[in-house]
Amino acid sequence: MHLTFEGQLLLTYLAILNLLAFLMCGLDKWKARRGFWRVPERVLFGLSFLGGGAAFFMGMHLFHHKTRHWSFRILIPLSILLWLGAVIYTQWKWGLWIVWAR
Repeated sequence: MHLTFEGQLLLTYLAILNLLAFLMCGLDKWKARRGFWRVPERVLFGLSFLGGGAAFFMGMHLFHHKTRHWSFRILIPLSILLWLGAVIYTQWKWGLWIVWAR
């Protein structure tokens, strides 16, 4: 099994988005504690739905940030499920990301 070029690009893209989402979650919590101007929620949701939902979800629980907001408790896991479903579907339908050795 090895990743195709497209799979490597996808993995790199998701790694960058997840790192950024995790850092933004921590930054927003840091700003919230100090009373500074906050990161807009649309940015946090945007990062999650663009592919950074998994790390944002981990950041939510690690930093205890946005865990009481129903919108974050529902939409962040939804973003993870959508990405997971899209990757599984495209792999199953077209075999775009992983090539299995025979």
